[in-house]
Amino acid sequence: MKNTEYQCDLTAQSKMTDVAVDKNVPTGSLPSPEKEPDDLMLMEEKNEENQTEAAAEGEGAASDVYRYIKGDLFTSEIFKVEIQNLPKYIGFNDLKKFLNKHGINPHKIKLFSRQMFAFVTFKNQEERDKAMKAVHGMQWKSKVLSVRLAKPKADPILKKRKQEEETEGGPPGAKRAAGGQEVEEDEEKPLDIQIANAVTPLWNVPYEEQLKRKEKEVEGVLLKLTREIGNNNKAMLPWLFVQKEKHNKMCCPLEAIRPSPVQTEYRNKCEFVIGVGADGEDKTVGFRLGKYKGGSCAVVSPSETTHVSSEAKRVVQEFQQFIRTTPYAVYSPETYEGHWRQLTVRTSRIKQTMAIVFFNPQKLQEEELEELKRNLRQYFTEGEGKESGLTSLYFVRMGQRTSAGTEDLPCEHVTGEECIHEELLGLKFRISPHSFFQTNTPAAEVLYSAVGEWAQLDQDSTVLDVCCGTGTIGISLAKRVKKVIGIELCQEAVQDAKANAEANGLTNVVFHCGKAEDVLPSVLNAVVSPNVTAIVDPPRAGLHSKVILAIRRAEHLKRLVYVACNAKAAMNNFIDLCRAPSNRVRGAAFRPVRAMAVDLFPQTMHCETILLFERVDYSSNTDSQTAET
Repeated sequence: MKNTEYQCDLTAQSKMTDVAVDKNVPTGSLPSPEKEPDDLMLMEEKNEENQTEAAAEGEGAASDVYRYIKGDLFTSEIFKVEIQNLPKYIGFNDLKKFLNKHGINPHKIKLFSRQMFAFVTFKNQEERDKAMKAVHGMQWKSKVLSVRLAKPKADPILKKRKQEEETEGGPPGAKRAAGGQEVEEDEEKPLDIQIANAVTPLWNVPYEEQLKRKEKEVEGVLLKLTREIGNNNKAMLPWLFVQKEKHNKMCCPLEAIRPSPVQTEYRNKCEFVIGVGADGEDKTVGFRLGKYKGGSCAVVSPSETTHVSSEAKRVVQEFQQFIRTTPYAVYSPETYEGHWRQLTVRTSRIKQTMAIVFFNPQKLQEEELEELKRNLRQYFTEGEGKESGLTSLYFVRMGQRTSAGTEDLPCEHVTGEECIHEELLGLKFRISPHSFFQTNTPAAEVLYSAVGEWAQLDQDSTVLDVCCGTGTIGISLAKRVKKVIGIELCQEAVQDAKANAEANGLTNVVFHCGKAEDVLPSVLNAVVSPNVTAIVDPPRAGLHSKVILAIRRAEHLKRLVYVACNAKAAMNNFIDLCRAPSNRVRGAAFRPVRAMAVDLFPQTMHCETILLFERVDYSSNTDSQTAET
């Protein structure tokens, strides 16, 4: 399941206290770091952490940048430690595995490898204290680790404001921070250019060049995977040597990227933030120009963006007019006051449109909320909003988080149909508010067609569709195979998947609801078919390691098609599929035999990557020779 599909280039970046866990990260694993900062940024953040204690002890403006930790809202920043004296050359996954191995379950990790320290946060004080006791004095690769309490990060908006005030009050010619010149130049550009740069950074790059850049990114992933296979499975070195000679130093052939059939207005789901407009207009619905952690809350209308559909833009415009007539203020991520938070719009090619309104009730009475919903219903069914063509409307009460839970918020149906419907590859699908469905339907058809080609299925095949969402992949393949078994975490999506199988007259498809790491092992044990193919389409961070271990143990599973929306983040999965058998990783290894990018996100650097893995068969002569070290 992918609860949000690259909304990072679309929607507001939530404040650190609001989002501590990425919903795209499977339970049991951690969010991948966004980027490796350079040494200057590393030292700057380190200095900031060291200076926090002194700042927090003072009163007044200096300590205001930490006021977000004083309320009753959840933030893992108050359960934060610094691990020092880490070994050289370790990566994010190395540290995560090391901590998990010793029974420690961090909430977030920020690793500063070149400085040999990391900040780690936890969900509560008990888990933090347990980690400090366990890790302090522990030896790892000849390094004795030390742990100390770390102070929370400063609120980005307040920190930026404080710096601006200090600069204005400082001596003439006070130096601007590194990169400030570029930021100032960008702020002088028209707002439509600024928002295009923020949400569709490749909007002015010819499409052929966009495809070349994305293909180059995937090539880099394969080159890294090639090195990692060599490091983690010496038995594959002879095979790897031959592959590198054949495929330009890569472990498998990289086929030509498949373009999106449409390059504009392709998104069928968009999440819009509600805030103060960059033009000064209050109650503006659109996209943020930057991230909160970058010190920006300004919102710009999506009217000039190229990837948002005209139907979604129309809903945004009508909804914006409605909220400007209400007495309720927009929600402020800085002060936690206000009400209007977010608008999600989902559309389909058969002209159905769903809107989901996110509203913070604060201390409003139930009667006021009911009246607001009645007004929304009247506006979109009888009033000016009727012109938006909305066919389904939901209302979500989105209060402050007081724990680390990531469950979907209940959706209150306001008016219209309860679902929208879509047609894909000649099949019918229903889509509920929380259900995952690929955001570019025409390109999804290209993607799923390729998956079907690569899976090499026949009437005796059993397909395991892991992280199946509304069942699109499995259902699209069901008529070619004996049986499809889908696994999905989101209960709403499973209900959709079952309805979709029935609507398409399929009786050989079953769906299981639960975490893949909990459900898959028993499902694999129950499958007796000798011809089993797994198709996995996980969230950005990849599959839980328990899922990979279960796949490795299931020797009758010979082929796996991995659909990665972030191949770099899924690298650890790829490595574990290919690493040499051990006490932890049982079962013969897989190896990559084909790879290809499919562009589902034109105007951005994102794309989907398909990798076909096949089980190494040591019984054959070729693989017996490969297995020798």
